[in-house]
Amino acid sequence: MKNKDEMNMRQMEFKMERMGLLKVGDVLPVTEGKLPSSYYYTLGKAYAMSANFPAGQRLKSAEGTVVGIEETPKGYFVTVEFDE
Repeated sequence: MKNKDEMNMRQMEFKMERMGLLKVGDVLPVTEGKLPSSYYYTLGKAYAMSANFPAGQRLKSAEGTVVGIEETPKGYFVTVEFDE
């Protein structure tokens, strides 16, 4: 088994509609959705959604850890880290 330093960690950004739903350190499941030519991901119980990803960039993990939450002029964004 690989230790944490040997694992490939992947970070993804998710768009959230409002603050206060999540906190740094939360471990949440992620659900994959399929479009005709890409995939997207829903974080937890629809707390946030990812951008669309081509098949070659599909997520391999079923859950991730919130490592950052940010408010920008474009909205609220959550950064989640996954073991890949």
